[in-house]
Amino acid sequence: MRKILLIILCFFFPFVAVLIHDGLGLKVLWAFLLQLLGHVPGVIYGLYRVTRD
Repeated sequence: MRKILLIILCFFFPFVAVLIHDGLGLKVLWAFLLQLLGHVPGVIYGLYRVTRD
């Protein structure tokens, strides 16, 4: 259930989903920078980080 909510959150705020999943770190910065470049790269990276296990 938690992973499904994180996937849904990735579509709106990818960097927040990565922050919740991985904790504060460089991965959150990457997600935020990709979000600034465009919404789609941020979503793709967020989905990649959240679903990767």
